[in-house]
Amino acid sequence: MEVMKRKPFQGVANVIRFNWHFYAIGAAIIVGLFFLAGFMSPFIRYLVQGFGLLSAISIVASLLVSHYVYDRSGLYSMQWLSYLSIHLGERILNVHAGFDETSELIKEKYPDTELMVFDFYDPVRHTEVSIRRARKAYPAYPDTIPINTNALPPTASSIDYIFLILAAHEIREKNERIHFFSNLSSSLSGKGRIIVVEHTRDINNFLAYNVGCLHFLSRKSWNETFSGADLDQVEQFKLNPFISCFILKSNGSTS
Repeated sequence: MEVMKRKPFQGVANVIRFNWHFYAIGAAIIVGLFFLAGFMSPFIRYLVQGFGLLSAISIVASLLVSHYVYDRSGLYSMQWLSYLSIHLGERILNVHAGFDETSELIKEKYPDTELMVFDFYDPVRHTEVSIRRARKAYPAYPDTIPINTNALPPTASSIDYIFLILAAHEIREKNERIHFFSNLSSSLSGKGRIIVVEHTRDINNFLAYNVGCLHFLSRKSWNETFSGADLDQVEQFKLNPFISCFILKSNGSTS
């Protein structure tokens, strides 16, 4: 299978492409504020115009950060995977939430491994129009297996590496998330690892995305999820100032 190379602005272009309605609404509000400000007293006009200007700056800043994160930071170059010692013949599971930008990249980096892909997208619960647009724009990786978060296909103790890259936060309910990670843990081989890559609800992401940061989970929430699923954190580090990586193993694993 030929791997499609990422384009220089593909990440930020996808953000705009799949969420254009938010940017259209934001632009309309900003234009409306400046228009209405012309009918107000000087003091109120300056306040309204200042709010409109700050809103415009916030939108531009979030797009600049998105360009850095998804196009410039090396997130999709997969060089950060060099931390892991993935060998010939090992089994890799990539799990996503309906939009898969990484399976081809993982297979390209590790062509001599066995790659499985699970998709836990549920059109009933995951009603975001952005995901529907993304699924139309990007075909599924070959032999992707649709799953739900309550039950996984039988892979007991056979997977060496499980990846969840910008996906697990879509499981919004805490107990469901813990149960899902418990199931993933039972799929690991004795030396297996789960690699979770996510934005976190922290000061950097708040400054970058403002209220959009609320869609991310806090580091505390992730720690509660992992401990609730009986997973130990082997390592956690920043891929860039806005993205964290958690490397997990089953509690009691000796490797």
